[in-house]
Amino acid sequence: MINDHFKYVFNNLTWGMVGKLGQYVMAGNVRTYYEEHGEGEPLLLMHGGACTIETFSGFTPKLADSYKVILPERRGHGRTADVEGPISYDLMAQDTIAFMEATGIISAHLVGYSDGAIVGMLVAMTRPDLVKKFVSISGGFDVNGMTEEALAFFKSVTPETLEHHPALAKLVELYKQTTPDDSEHFPIVFEKIKRMWLEEPKIPPQNLSRITAPTLVISGDHDVIALEHTIELFREIPKAQLCIVPGSSHMLVLEKPGLVAQVILDFLADQRR
Repeated sequence: MINDHFKYVFNNLTWGMVGKLGQYVMAGNVRTYYEEHGEGEPLLLMHGGACTIETFSGFTPKLADSYKVILPERRGHGRTADVEGPISYDLMAQDTIAFMEATGIISAHLVGYSDGAIVGMLVAMTRPDLVKKFVSISGGFDVNGMTEEALAFFKSVTPETLEHHPALAKLVELYKQTTPDDSEHFPIVFEKIKRMWLEEPKIPPQNLSRITAPTLVISGDHDVIALEHTIELFREIPKAQLCIVPGSSHMLVLEKPGLVAQVILDFLADQRR
């Protein structure tokens, strides 16, 4: 079922460049690529694992009509080179904080998708001063929050099978088109990410109360994050709202970008929160 759905989404998706005016900044020890679109309050838009910012190509323009949308690519993703050592959610959260400080962002709305949601969650917990409002799209706080089917898929997938997958090979293609590393570096990066997916995150539920920013939890009704886990995430965050997008999966930002963007815009504009 997961394979069939990925095939449908990727084969019916028109990929476009988010923008052409990207730049780099040293954020800690990571030379981080990022793009900016629109004007207004800063909104940090954080991509998923093994993805590039192209996965937001149908999503960014609507947000950029109202906000200054800033899209960094994390270590080993897209145009940001890999860094020696492991990839972990904690490290990427530190990278994100360093990125905000290096670019002079005093505070911003954080919108994270999948791995980006987990990274945003950790930033919101450790540096609440940096986060105005937080949106978690298809994020989880514990690796065991995935469905059994999804966990089995991630255990079995390899760089080789991914590269020849009828649909997900598009992610490998995007990596090779954008990476400043050698295009053959993908297996090394993927194994780092796969280890992270199978072992992390492990955030105690009670620690989610540290998120003081008004929060919107979004998930697909057929997400790889179990619905029960998403509801627990929502209930553990003090100022949280919940949105389950009907007829969607973990790829909801690709399946229904306009709907998801509008839900986010309504949440950010609500002055009661």
